[in-house]
Amino acid sequence: MSPVLIFVLIAAVIIAVAIYGNIQAKKRREALAAWATAHGLTFSVDNEYGVDIQFPDFDCLSQGSDRYAYNIMRGALQGRETQAFDYHYETYSTDSKGRRETHHHRLSAVIVSSSVLLQPLFIRPEGFLDRVGEFFGFEDINFESAEFSRRFYVKAPDRKWAYDVIHARTMEFLLAAPPMTLKFGPHHVIAYTGSTFDAAGFQQAFDVAAGILDRLPEYVIEQQGGARGGKG
Repeated sequence: MSPVLIFVLIAAVIIAVAIYGNIQAKKRREALAAWATAHGLTFSVDNEYGVDIQFPDFDCLSQGSDRYAYNIMRGALQGRETQAFDYHYETYSTDSKGRRETHHHRLSAVIVSSSVLLQPLFIRPEGFLDRVGEFFGFEDINFESAEFSRRFYVKAPDRKWAYDVIHARTMEFLLAAPPMTLKFGPHHVIAYTGSTFDAAGFQQAFDVAAGILDRLPEYVIEQQGGARGGKG
């Protein structure tokens, strides 16, 4: 096979992959817009910068450079003010010849508002490196449920707050829910996985974030000040 023919075939494959990717992205965008409309949310495909500044407590939004949200859905979802979006950022590396390479990262996230003042809390599925860390004494917070402690990595400056929020009903809920990383800011909870969601994934992320807020005990709500719901 001649070099010219090889080049033509490679170029054709690259073009075909690009066309397929654009078609799939368009279908996904349309599905997200339909989901947003069905739930009374606004939808925008435009890139929006500054989300990391709006939510400084969520370090997943402060990675790399050229950070922006897109495919943004906003509004009241099941009585809670919500922002759901795709997110982009760039990181860089240098190859063996000193050339800089750009790496594009994309993830989806759902941020749910809370009328109850929240304290810092971080929950995510536990991984192999977490178990290695435990061997060297870097332990997370453990709970009465051995299964929950085995499946989730939990960190909080105030352990009592973690135990107050993650009680038996909440553990049961999270064990049955799709695995998500959750982080509390003072007035919001973010849910994400590190990859992009389809419409069902956005719904699941909202359900997990809202579900943990719905299960806050009454004494915690009174102690923190506020009321159930996310419109406040």
